[in-house]
Amino acid sequence: MTSAAATQATLPSWSGVVLMVGSGLSNQVGASIAALAFPALGPVGGVAVRQWVAAVVLLSAGRPNLRSFTAAQWRPVLGLAAVFATMNLTLYAAIDRIGLGFAVTLEFLGPLAVALASSRRHIDLACALVAAAGVVVLTRPQPSTDYLGIGLALIAAVCWSCYILLNRTVGECLPGLQGSAAAAAISGVFYLPLGAAALWLHQPTVGALLCALAAGVLSSAVPFLADLLALRRVPARFFGIFMSVNPVFAALIGMLVLDQHLGAASWLAITMIVVANGVSVGAAARGSS
Repeated sequence: MTSAAATQATLPSWSGVVLMVGSGLSNQVGASIAALAFPALGPVGGVAVRQWVAAVVLLSAGRPNLRSFTAAQWRPVLGLAAVFATMNLTLYAAIDRIGLGFAVTLEFLGPLAVALASSRRHIDLACALVAAAGVVVLTRPQPSTDYLGIGLALIAAVCWSCYILLNRTVGECLPGLQGSAAAAAISGVFYLPLGAAALWLHQPTVGALLCALAAGVLSSAVPFLADLLALRRVPARFFGIFMSVNPVFAALIGMLVLDQHLGAASWLAITMIVVANGVSVGAAARGSS
C-alpha cells in the first residue's frame, strides 16, 4: 500500500463523523429528556426504563445462549451487570443534583483514568495534571456546592472505568455481543422491583413515561447502533478521541433543554478535561500504530 493510500485508509469518512455526532447528541439528548421526567419518575424510575430498553436492544442484537455459559464466563458477566446498574443510577442521580454537563464531565474521568493508568509516558502525566486541574476548578468549594452530587458523578466515573475493563474481559470470554447482552438483561431484571416500586410511588403521568421511554431509546438503542456503524467507517483511535466531545455536548444540551447554565470557569474546566482526554487517547493511538 502506498503512503497516499495508507493515509486515505486512516482518514475518517464523513458518514462516520455524522454517525459519531449523532450518537453523542442522541445520548446526551436522551439524558436531558430523562431529567425532564425526574419530577414524575425520580432518577430510579428513569434509570429502570433505560435499563429495560437497553436489555431489549442488546438481547435482540446479541442473542446470548445463557445455558452454555460456564462459571468462569458468568463471573465477569455478573460484574458487568452490577456495573451497568450502578453506573446509570449514580449518573442519573448526579444529573438530578448537579446538572447534565457537570455530571457527564466528571463521569468522563473514568475512561481517562483507564488510559492514563496503563501508561508511563510524560505526555500522559501532563494530561493527568491538566485533567486534575480541571476537576479542581469544577469541584471548587462554593456556598452552593453539592458534594453528594459530585460524589455520585465520581462513583459513575469509577463504574465507567470498571465497565471498560470488564467489557474487555467479557469480550475475550464470550463471542460477539453475548456477554454484554447477558449483562444488560441481568441488570434489567434487577431493576424490575426497583422500577416497579418507583413507578408505584410516583404514579407518573403518561408524558413522563413517554419521556423515560424516549430517553431509553435515545441513550441506549441509537448510540449502540450508531457507534457500531461508525466503527466500520472511522479508525478506532479517531473514535476514541471524538468521544471526548461528549461533555461539551452535555453542557450545551443541558443549557438548551434544561436551562442549566455553567459559568466561564466551569466551561474552562470542561475544556481542560476534554483536551486532556483527547491528547491522551491520540498519543496512545499513535504509539500503538
